Amino acid sequence: MITREHYIEKVRPFYDSDLIKIITGIRRCGKSVILEQIMDEIGRTSDNIIYLNFEDKRVSANITNAEKLLSYVEERKKDGKCYLFFDEVQTLDGWQDACKTLRLYGYSVFITGSNSKLLSGEFTKELSGRYVAFRVRPFVYKEICAYCKELGITPSVTDYLIWGGFPKRFEFSSPEARDRYLSDLNDTIVFNDLIGRYKIRKHELFKNLTDYILRSNARIFSANSVREYLKHERENCSVNTIIKYLGYLEEAYIIERIKPYSSKTKSELSYYAKIYDADVCFNSMRCLGERYDITHNLENIVYNELIYMGHELYVYNNNGKEIDFAATKNGKRYYIQVAYSVAEEKTWQREFEAFKNMDNLCEKILITNDDIDYSTSTVRHIKLKDFLLMEDL
Repeated sequence: MITREHYIEKVRPFYDSDLIKIITGIRRCGKSVILEQIMDEIGRTSDNIIYLNFEDKRVSANITNAEKLLSYVEERKKDGKCYLFFDEVQTLDGWQDACKTLRLYGYSVFITGSNSKLLSGEFTKELSGRYVAFRVRPFVYKEICAYCKELGITPSVTDYLIWGGFPKRFEFSSPEARDRYLSDLNDTIVFNDLIGRYKIRKHELFKNLTDYILRSNARIFSANSVREYLKHERENCSVNTIIKYLGYLEEAYIIERIKPYSSKTKSELSYYAKIYDADVCFNSMRCLGERYDITHNLENIVYNELIYMGHELYVYNNNGKEIDFAATKNGKRYYIQVAYSVAEEKTWQREFEAFKNMDNLCEKILITNDDIDYSTSTVRHIKLKDFLLMEDL
């Protein structure tokens, strides 16, 4: 497995800190591998390391609460600085209290989890200023290229646009094995985990809502628009229930939303945002036959790549014309439109019209899958294949 230096370099300054290091992200995105790589790096200078994976039944069956975890650590630690690595620790009852106690006694604590509640509620209130959090995501294209080189295979942009970047899928040589892996991943992450965790009783309603959201990525939703869709499908559901279910998907990092930039827009409503899938495979596996939604997946991919680059993103309304992204980083803002192609005159007009009458203080960018350069005096066109290899804009 490749070393994911993009993430590790952010954690490295905190190796010896008493701050709790929290590594979060959707299941199977590579958190455990990063934790192991950090552990290996620290292991070059220290053997005072304790590692526990709470998805391992041998661990979870014997360490069932905070007291047992504290006893386990106390019995095995050596003299000097002790480094603790707890994988998927949120499955342990009382893990919050255990981590707080261990931190107070000078341990360097690293934890992973696939639920954003690691970063909410009483735990973070009590630990205000005493933890640092790092979000890990499935592979972006640069990481795919590096991993595929390691595996001796050739990646393609089209494959990325359809099947996304979950690391494990690249290890399967046949489409049938890949599809089976992603289908099982979907069932586990999207349905089984959430239905069990939140004790969801209306299984079919939750599945119908989730399927609709995941196959409709890169679109603006409101709670009311989702309710209208469900009503059309003969599913009656309250707005509050919809907001609750969408919250579950966000907490598990399955979807992400970005809000309109202006505070005067509908963003003040109970739920109004543009939703992106954590990985575009969630869209593609819901398509019939091979009629994949490449257009919306491309925008979703650009979203993931911009987040990886460190940009803060909003949807921008330019006098009634939607700009896909207002991207801000280090005080600089970019306005970005995304389209599969602008080869046709009608599409070209639509995409460039979105920038009409905007000032030139912020750079305007168009990203498409075209090979021809469509740059103008005011808009920079970036070919998708070039964008995917860029370190920054």
